[in-house]
Amino acid sequence: MNAHIASLINGIILIVIGLWGYLESGSATSLIPVGIGATLLLLNKGIQNSNKVIAHVAVLVTLLSFANIMPLRSALADGRSEAVLRIIIMLSSSVYAMVFFIKSFIAARRK
Repeated sequence: MNAHIASLINGIILIVIGLWGYLESGSATSLIPVGIGATLLLLNKGIQNSNKVIAHVAVLVTLLSFANIMPLRSALADGRSEAVLRIIIMLSSSVYAMVFFIKSFIAARRK
């Protein structure tokens, strides 16, 4: 798997799960992952074309998605198991994408 595919999957998951969270809660902050996912989808072509600047911007945007840890703590404290599941899925996909970004950066460095 390549970094651009992992980022594409991450973007789609963030959008779908973020919209699901918004429909469940009605909270506008649930749309933050949707914006992050949409940004990743917009950057995906540049990642696929091995544009270093765009790849680094995508990594920063992916790092922003780790801010989901704060809502995770809140959902755990409130006992909202469905919200916990959604947030864990989003965090897991972001970790997955980050691993492939790191692998691609290491491979590019070796070349």
